[in-house]
Amino acid sequence: MHSIAWWPTLFVVTVAAISDLRSRRIPNWLVLPFMGAGIVVSVWLQGWSGLGQSFGGLGLGLVLFGFLAWMGGMGMGDVKLCAAVGAWIGPKQLLFALVITGLVGGLMAISWAVAGGFLGELFAGTGKMVVGWGKRGLRGNPELTLSSPTARKMPYAPAIAIGTLVSFFMH
Repeated sequence: MHSIAWWPTLFVVTVAAISDLRSRRIPNWLVLPFMGAGIVVSVWLQGWSGLGQSFGGLGLGLVLFGFLAWMGGMGMGDVKLCAAVGAWIGPKQLLFALVITGLVGGLMAISWAVAGGFLGELFAGTGKMVVGWGKRGLRGNPELTLSSPTARKMPYAPAIAIGTLVSFFMH
């Protein structure tokens, strides 16, 4: 991670979180230039080792969140945002940020379910997803994917934003 990374990251994750809360979308015009800038800045500040760090973070974000998207539980905007953040902060800090993101996302989901009155449904769906892996393999449960019209869709960019920002303060 380089010290210049915190302020553009703060700006992008804040705009992404607001956009996701309002429209359930994270715009490409925001994350793709941010991703490219992360690679360029890393090379500029650290040379070729910066390129490796940047691609390592980008790749880690794509693989981890891409798997969740493939399973049907994550949108591609979340995947691109995570990969773009990884391009700026590298794989080591991204891994820490994703642990915090997962914790924050879990708390958000439980709070959202309590407020919406569907906590039992949340736990039942989680049980189906976990227990059903033996029957389905690595395919997502079609009832629980984002493409299902009955699925409840929680914006996840706020969790990514909080996890990323906490990683700056704790790193």
